[in-house]
Amino acid sequence: MKSSRSGRDLFRVNAVTAGCLVALLAAGAVQAQQQLDTVVVTGIRKGIEDAISVKKNKDSIVEAISAEDIGKLPDASVAESIARLPGVTAQRTAGRAQQISIRGMAPDFATALLNGREQVTTGDSRGVEFDQYPSELLSSVLIYKTPDGALIGQGLSGTVDLQTVRPLNFKTRQLAFNVREQQTGVGLGKDREGDGRRLSAFYVDQFFDRTLGVALGWARFTEDGAQTSRFEGWGVADTDFGAGKVKTPGGFNSWLDQTVQTRTASVATLQFKPSKSYEASADLFFSKFDKDKKTKGFQAPVGFSSAGGYDPGGTLTTATVAGGIASAGTFNNFKGVVRNDTESTLDEMRSLGLNQKWTGDVYTAVLDLSASNARRTGGIMETTAGLAGPGLTGSNNTISWTGFDGSNVNSAKFTTGVNYGSASSIGLTDVMGWGGGAATPQAGYSKLPHVEDDLKALRFSVARDLPEGLFFSSVEVGVNESRRMKDRAYVEGRLVINGTDPYAVAAIPGASTINISGIPVVSWDPRGSVGPIYTVASKLVSDIANKDWTVKEKATTLYTKANLDTEVLGMPLRGNAGLQFINTKQDSTAFNVDGSACPGDVCAVRPNIGGANYHDILPSANFVLDLGNDQSLRLGLARVMARPTLNDMRASLGFGINQSYIDPTTNTLNPIFSGGAGNPALKPFRANAFDLSYEKFWGTKAYVSAAAFYKDLRTYILRKDVSFDYTPYVTASTPKPPRGNVGILNLPVNGSGGDIKGIELSASMPLEMVWKPLSGFGVQASYSSTSSSINLSTSGVSSTDINTGTIPLPGLSKDVASVQIYYERSGFQIRVGQRYRSDFVGEVSDFTGDRRLTYIKGESVTDAQIGYEFQSGPLKGLSVLLQGYNLGDAKFIRYRDTPSNEVENTKYGKSYLLGVNYKL
Repeated sequence: MKSSRSGRDLFRVNAVTAGCLVALLAAGAVQAQQQLDTVVVTGIRKGIEDAISVKKNKDSIVEAISAEDIGKLPDASVAESIARLPGVTAQRTAGRAQQISIRGMAPDFATALLNGREQVTTGDSRGVEFDQYPSELLSSVLIYKTPDGALIGQGLSGTVDLQTVRPLNFKTRQLAFNVREQQTGVGLGKDREGDGRRLSAFYVDQFFDRTLGVALGWARFTEDGAQTSRFEGWGVADTDFGAGKVKTPGGFNSWLDQTVQTRTASVATLQFKPSKSYEASADLFFSKFDKDKKTKGFQAPVGFSSAGGYDPGGTLTTATVAGGIASAGTFNNFKGVVRNDTESTLDEMRSLGLNQKWTGDVYTAVLDLSASNARRTGGIMETTAGLAGPGLTGSNNTISWTGFDGSNVNSAKFTTGVNYGSASSIGLTDVMGWGGGAATPQAGYSKLPHVEDDLKALRFSVARDLPEGLFFSSVEVGVNESRRMKDRAYVEGRLVINGTDPYAVAAIPGASTINISGIPVVSWDPRGSVGPIYTVASKLVSDIANKDWTVKEKATTLYTKANLDTEVLGMPLRGNAGLQFINTKQDSTAFNVDGSACPGDVCAVRPNIGGANYHDILPSANFVLDLGNDQSLRLGLARVMARPTLNDMRASLGFGINQSYIDPTTNTLNPIFSGGAGNPALKPFRANAFDLSYEKFWGTKAYVSAAAFYKDLRTYILRKDVSFDYTPYVTASTPKPPRGNVGILNLPVNGSGGDIKGIELSASMPLEMVWKPLSGFGVQASYSSTSSSINLSTSGVSSTDINTGTIPLPGLSKDVASVQIYYERSGFQIRVGQRYRSDFVGEVSDFTGDRRLTYIKGESVTDAQIGYEFQSGPLKGLSVLLQGYNLGDAKFIRYRDTPSNEVENTKYGKSYLLGVNYKL
């Protein structure tokens, strides 16, 4: 049950609040003139200057985020903070930034580290879902855009290192508490808004004369989410009408989603440094994320027919036509489907790291042990309600619309003849025959997904300082061995109405009526209905067996890194040169499915295995030339790689006879074996990378930067049809096509690449450097432009949203920009920011649980924050703040091929957080 909305108007940003903001800005300008000599670097400015210091002093080209104070990264989500950095973007999921793209490349091309250690994921890919990591528990984030020889687990596009606090870096005990009340979905209607709460606590202390440090952090997030609307158009149909054809809506899905979620996370660090020569530390991170999603929906085939055999297909009986477009009309023989679904997901993540460091006069040795584990369990239940069976009776089985613009189905308003909001008019039943017909009825569907990812690593290194006067100042050699195993499994089945009648109709218990896109539909809670209403009939066909696999990787890395500190042409030059030799052994266990051995919808499966062993040599170099006057010129050269997605590496294979195959040489019908598979022998994406950056600093107060990068992708992974001999998979009972056992298999392969290149401009500056009266004000801004010569073939791409032969590089937005203006003085803090990315090809989960590519429309997301910190008196250490997210109400829009052909339009509304922080 959704909680009470009383008192919520208190949190709304209205004209009065806006007036207060303007007045505060004006007051800040006056204070700036009166108190020029009292600026103390704290809060926002402290976080910015700490990040600038990291960027300035690193040998690699990096971007950094630093917390304003303990437990206070600047955003509610670490992904929101990362997405503000130059050349970095985020894809929103359920209204929140979740996955990160660096320099126009998909999330799988980047890796995520926690305190320098590689992390596993709860999804089926390598891309980390950053909402698993509460921002309250992180002290900083470092993004390496160029690697070095000692950076283990580096990505092709970049490497994200999430860092927690080091307790011995603090001078005294620290104790902090944060509370935030949250309101979501503002603007969707008061009956659809959500609320939540964020709590966190952090404790840092030092003992035994500062030889032992302890840090403990805890964060909890609960949310009764907003009810968001999601409209999915099926495209435009060319429909017979009169003597010709007119454009009509093809059909649509309209949904209302609500998610109740709880995330609890904790972090612990023990740091022991009894002497200058020895230091040990232990890090523990745990996160538990529980989500319960309810989806109510209506699916309507209009000009197009639905899948399954029970849709009779309608006829356009009346229409208002202009320019070949039926702006209004009516179809008869209409059958709609009412959906009431539930989805529960429990994600658990654990990460443990143990580190020992011995420091001598010239030698330093480090031993690091780590383990990371992630598990996802859950259940998905889909139910259908409507009119039963393949036939229709009655004259009121119609759907009508008005206002259709000829391209966007979302422009039309629909009404139905049957009252789908009345439990007496419809019932729980197999509406469309999606299970295959009367022999395999399907009145709903059940899925039980399971993912487990486990990684263990050991690293040992020795570094030596070299005598002065040499070109290199120190050298490090080391070895790292990691072992990873990922399991994915799906147990699925059809929901069948109890009894033997395939067209059975069950009454809808506890039904109420809701409105979806102007159409009344029945709403009910299907949890607990297996047994009283439904029986689960197991289903195991090729696409389900393909989701059941295990992939193992063993990577052994030998590396060396030499640091340099010298002069060139009288100018100081620092940096490093390194080399990694990586031997990889990978294998997968999965199943192969002969499509002819599928009585009903349960196929016989046989185990299938495969693997590969290969090595990579990755040289790298970073040079920083000091041009004087706090200016530097950076050059990065490297060979980089990204391992294939684990889903692509599965040993799964399914095949059958393609009866409609047209022989390209004879242009005649010639049935052959055809199938799809993963590829356990896949090798990585590989690229040669070149980076050049000019940076001008003003101490750690400000900087401007102009950078260019070029990546020559030597290999790229894409799906391709190849000739394949199915003899090892054919049994005596397998029907043979005329052409024998050689057919076509679609699978991911290593192909030739292309290039990706771009420029990045960024700046951060307190405005008092421009004009003294603006003391306290500052601005951060960045812009990047990225392009690629890569156009990927869509052969075998799993998507209904892409009808073209090629697509751009997934994750690439040509234009990315962000700007943030802030004010901080005398305890007051104001921050307003906006980030923008242009259209791109992204990934979403489809109804099968697999990922699919889709076009996503560009967006601008605006956030703001206002706060005050008491700086003296009994309330010293207390601060209050109001944060607003998505203040421009940016929608999440997917489209098919052209932006006007929208296939999803989701409105999340605005979110507000009112919080209190207290630090002792």
